[in-house]
Amino acid sequence: MSSGWSPGENSTLRRAIRDHASGASLYFSGGVLPRPRDHSRMPGRYYEEFEVGETIEHEKRRTVSEADNQRFCDATMNQQPLHLDAEFAADTQFGERIVNGLLTMSLAVGITIPETTDGTIVANLSYDDVEHPAPVFHGDTVRVQSTIADKRETSDGERGVVTFHVEVFAVNREDEPLVCEFDRTVLSLKREHAA
Repeated sequence: MSSGWSPGENSTLRRAIRDHASGASLYFSGGVLPRPRDHSRMPGRYYEEFEVGETIEHEKRRTVSEADNQRFCDATMNQQPLHLDAEFAADTQFGERIVNGLLTMSLAVGITIPETTDGTIVANLSYDDVEHPAPVFHGDTVRVQSTIADKRETSDGERGVVTFHVEVFAVNREDEPLVCEFDRTVLSLKREHAA
């Protein structure tokens, strides 16, 4: 009985994996395995590259849809009618459903990653002082900016702790209101100690 495998396939697989480690894409039946990351050229910044007081205006924006809000509420098991029930929400001070605040915050973190910490942190340490001064509605487009609020080296000097003050604005509205703000603290790699 044949297993469908031949000895020649083993050497082909080894060659493909070796080439992939050298930077080539690896094609397989499920799609393409992305090229390995070159840690010397990560898109995020290392600890030394952050300047306290600097504000990063993130280019990427995101329009939040009703489907986004529904899926997020389903995934987090949050069935708050203010987010999901149009009839209920119509009778509130907002007059319509509002987007789950944690979705707004999660989008903001995701939008900031490429220009701040993509591949250059050990961990997120905390999210503090979260505020939602205005709601986000279905169809709102958000933009995000991060200000480096603080940074300090760890006691061993091999990494650093960086705190960002993150602000989210609804750009499609006339007054472009602030809809969410929070502090995000990360344990950041130093370039000389990045693996």
